Formats: sequence, C-alpha cells, structure tokens
Amino acid sequence: MSAEKTPIPLGSNFIRAIVEKDIEQGVYSTRKWAGTPGDAAHHAAGQPDPAKIRTRFPPEPNGYLHIGHAKSIFLNFGLARDYGGVCHFRFDDTNPEKESQEYVDSISDAVKWLGFSWENVGPEHNQNSMYFASNYFDLMYRAAESLIENGHAYVDSQSAEEMRIMRGTLTEAGKNSPWRDRTVAENLSLFREMRDGKHADGSLILRSKIDMASPNINLRDPAIYRIKRAHHHNTGDKWCIYPMYTFAHPIEDALEQITHSICTLEFEDQRPFYDWLLGRLAEAGMLAHPLPKQYEFARLNLTYVVLSKRKLIDLVEDNHVSGWDDPRLPTLAGARRRGYVAEGFKLFTDRIGVSKADSWIEYTILEDCMREVLNESSERRIAVLDPIKLVIDNYAVDADGKSQTEDCFAPNHPLKPELGKRVVPLSRELWIEREDFMETPSKGYFRLVPDGLVRLRYGYVVKCTGFEKDAAGNVTTVHCEYLPDTKSGTPGSDSIKVKGNIHWVSVAHAYETEVRLYDRLFKEAHPGAGDSDYLNDINPNSVTLITAQLEPSLKDVNPEDRFQFERHGYFVADRKDSLAGKPVFNRTVTLRDAWQK
Repeated sequence: MSAEKTPIPLGSNFIRAIVEKDIEQGVYSTRKWAGTPGDAAHHAAGQPDPAKIRTRFPPEPNGYLHIGHAKSIFLNFGLARDYGGVCHFRFDDTNPEKESQEYVDSISDAVKWLGFSWENVGPEHNQNSMYFASNYFDLMYRAAESLIENGHAYVDSQSAEEMRIMRGTLTEAGKNSPWRDRTVAENLSLFREMRDGKHADGSLILRSKIDMASPNINLRDPAIYRIKRAHHHNTGDKWCIYPMYTFAHPIEDALEQITHSICTLEFEDQRPFYDWLLGRLAEAGMLAHPLPKQYEFARLNLTYVVLSKRKLIDLVEDNHVSGWDDPRLPTLAGARRRGYVAEGFKLFTDRIGVSKADSWIEYTILEDCMREVLNESSERRIAVLDPIKLVIDNYAVDADGKSQTEDCFAPNHPLKPELGKRVVPLSRELWIEREDFMETPSKGYFRLVPDGLVRLRYGYVVKCTGFEKDAAGNVTTVHCEYLPDTKSGTPGSDSIKVKGNIHWVSVAHAYETEVRLYDRLFKEAHPGAGDSDYLNDINPNSVTLITAQLEPSLKDVNPEDRFQFERHGYFVADRKDSLAGKPVFNRTVTLRDAWQK
C-alpha cells in the first residue's frame, strides 16, 4: 500500500486542529510562491501559492532514520496530503563532519518505503519537494551579514570554554562577552575573514546579540556561524564556515514558505530564537510575511530500544550489531529488513497519537500493529523449525522402495478463500516439530504420543507406533501408521475425532535453509536506566540461527516476500542475503506476545 495512492486521513490531534483553523481563517491565503533553489516547479513570481499549507520533514544526514522518525514522516507528509499541501523533504546538512551521501540515500529510501514521494507533488503535481539546507548557504551568509549590519550579531574571540563560563546557568544570568561591542565595520571585516579562511578553526565565532540575562539560555547570544574546515557532501570545499542548525533551520523554513514547522518538544525552548531571528530578517527586508510558525509535539519514547543517534552509531561502529540495517536495530532500514511493514507503522502512529505530553509507549503496541497488518496481508506457509523425522511405516512404496507421493491442499489464506489453495506434497517420511512428540505426555498435551492419534494438518490421521533415540537419549525418529480413509477434504475426514493437529513437511520435498529468530535487542524496558551503561542491557539471545525445513513453495520466493509460518509467526525473506532459489528467512514477530513469559 502506498500512502500517496491510498489517502487515509490522520487521526485527530492538536496540530491537525491548528491546521484546520489556519486554513479556515485564511492565515496563509495571501502567500506568494516563486519557487526556491532546487524547486522544479518555478512558479511565476507573484502568483498565489497553490498549496494550502507547507510542512517539512528535515532530517540531518548524519545517520539512518529510526522508528521515531516514522511518526514525524507520517505526521508531516500526511498533513500535507490530507489538506492539499506540500511536505518539503529537506536535508539539514549544516554539519559536514558527520554527514555523507550514504545517509542521504538511506533516508531517501526510508521515506519512499513508508509510501511518500517528493516528486511531482502538490496540488498541480508539478513540484519537486526535495531540498538541501546547503543550497541556501549563500542566502544564509547574506542573512548573517544583515544581522551584523543591523546590530544584531557580532564576532566573538572567546574560546568555547570561556563562552560556556560566561553563559551562566539556569539560575544565574550570563555575562556579556568582552567582544560584544565591536563596531559593525569590525564585525563585518572579521566575518568576511572567517569566510575567506584567514582564521583557524574555533578561533572566532559569530553570535547573535540578544540578551545575556534572559531566563531562556537559548537567547543568551547563541552562536550562529563557526569556522570548520570540512569537506561537504553537497558543496565540496567552497565553504570553511558553516551555519549552526538553530540559525539555519528557521531561515530554510522561511525561504521555503513553510506554514507549519512541526518539531519535537526538545525544540520548544528554541522557539523564541526561531521567532526572534525571522523577525529581525523580516525587518531588514530579507523575508516576507506571513512567516512560518513552529509547533512542538512529544517525540516517541519506546520501551526496549534506544533511539539516541549517538547510541545507535556506537552500536553499529562498535560491532554490537551487523550494521545500520541489522534487523534488531530500531532503524527503519533494520525494521524493513526484519519484515516490519509501512502499513504497520501507519497503524502504530495513528494508534499512539500526537500530543504535547511525554510518555512511554510499550513495544508490544508496535508489535501488535505489525501482527494486525501482517495477519491480513500474509499468505500462510508451513515450516518446521526444530525438526525430527516422522516415518509412516504403512505408507506405500514402489518396487525400489521409493515412497509414493500424493498431493494435499492447504489454503493460502484462511480469511481470503479467493486466494485459493496450494499443493503440499505428502510422502512416507516427514519432518515434524520436536515439541509435537512427547514420550511421557503432560496433562493437556494433545499432540503425538505413544499409541496416540493425531491429525497431520491437511493430511491423514496417524497413530504413533514407536520411536527411536540416539546415544544421548534424544528422540530422533518417530514411527506411525496412517488411517487411509481419513484424509482432510474427503468424506472420511470426520470419521475419527482427534484433539491434536500438527504440521509437517515432506522430507523428500523440503527446502532446507537458515532461519533467523530475532528478538528484542535489549532485555530491559529502559536500557541504561539510572545512569547505568546501556550496553550492559543487551539481550544475549536477541538472535538465534537455526536450520529449518520448509515447504517446497518457499524455495522460489523473492526477497521481502512475507508469510505467516503456521504456528510460528510472521517471517520475511531477507532482502540482503536471499539469493535466487536460496532465500533465508527472518522472523518478524511471533503470533502473540511471548516476551513477558
């Protein structure tokens, strides 16, 4: 399902109410659209903006997107879709040391996978809404000079440590820099020297001039430009000074005529600077009204995972996982490889809602959403994950002792008869689950036991006649006889009533492959709680590799094909390691929550 092709409105939330009120009151109806750098639409200057609203999703390309970003993607792209607007897909690439094209590509893939596009969007389907902050570096530089010229910015020669000390605390006002009263001419000259590479990294910094006594520390002359000699993935070596994120972000919003700049709560204290900066640039004639407004919502806090980008980088670089797309990681690349689906994330984000209040979401809610979607969409298949052999001693063989084979028929989806049935071959030797035979049965055990009857699912009723063990006392082979008139789908199938029903795969036809049983990466709900090392909470059993026996139809599936393995859960053919005719499978989620057990 594509979120673009199947518009399902977002659930009600306070941001949606703000958008509806703004549209009703025509707050942005006078907005003009002339296109912005990188925009393919190039509307004529002075024409009304055809988009009722403009939102933005602005990832920094310094890592892979995680589950929390899915909430923001569905919110921003979804609001634009539902209200005849455009969501700008913008890379806030102002920190070249930590950014790369790999991250740009991975973020783009994740947005597409969730069902959204930046090509041919908008009411007239003619806009390209992908942007890069680095495309505005010339404009940002001019904005910084404008602030200097109007007495709103100065070049500071203090060290980072001196600035930290002079900044004050939450209860103590900051102190003015000794360089705060440099003249406009001095500041312009020094800033241009910074741009021209005449000063060392960290020796000078451009700061806005607001109020060092402000109770909001973010207004105590925040830094807006620093010297940093680093190669940029988009602009190369053109610049040796780069804007700070808090300075660049509001300018990007204004240049792109964003109407609703939706951020997570940690940016709430930054909103006064956001408004201050846009106000000063508008006064200088660099920006036009109406200016964008920032709104904050609670970020996703999910149990049993870490969503800190720093911690995710550590997990990858220190080889605690196999890479950014490790199916145990909460990255969207990892979730996709594990078999999570975009529709499941849409259901999850709708279910948890959007609010201003921070709260913890149980991981089981995400898993339940995936189960709900996968139960509807996944065809069923048979897999034996812990196999022992079952021999039907009275099953016919030919003169050479080779077993006869007959077809049994299994529905592809019990809730969708229109999908038909598939052939499951039956022969004399079968693989069954080790747990489906018990030498000394416990109370309530209704599967295969000595002298007991059980139905082979989609096949015959069989009676256990004996079993074999190895030297260690482990059962290796179970023997039985089948009752010929009891095959499923025939008139005799109900002639004998049995309580047990087990699945199986023909030994002669089975596809043997690796199956990866994934579990949660962390064994504690809040990894690293109480200032402990979160790495100590890694679950040592987060993945188990087994060799399983699968029904033959699973041999020729494509990467990312998903199935419910009957009785076991939902599985996906690994998108990275599966080869043509040789798929390997990852467990996405069990049929029900077994974690608490």
